[in-house]
Amino acid sequence: MSENLDLVRPIFAAWARGDFSSVEWADPDVEFVIADGLRPGVWMGVTSMVERWREAEAAWEDQRVEADEYRELGDECVLVLFHRSGRGKASGLELGHLLTQGAAVFTSGAAG
Repeated sequence: MSENLDLVRPIFAAWARGDFSSVEWADPDVEFVIADGLRPGVWMGVTSMVERWREAEAAWEDQRVEADEYRELGDECVLVLFHRSGRGKASGLELGHLLTQGAAVFTSGAAG
């Protein structure tokens, strides 16, 4: 297993438990991008990323993000295909009734 996979797998293991509290893995100047969905955008820095995560978490109960597949893209990128689960706090709507599949790209080194 590569160093990049060693970094990314524990992130998704925590997210699968519903634990989104750790940001030690992120560079302080991280670029956090949500390309589509209800509120797409770009957030710069750990503080902005955390604020966006908290905003998203506030709407859901028992939210989980579980990796389905990891793909190394060269020496400095890992693509993670994932699915989300959870339930709307106000509506009780299961995330399964919405688009729940996604992808995340983690970069390190010169690519980051």
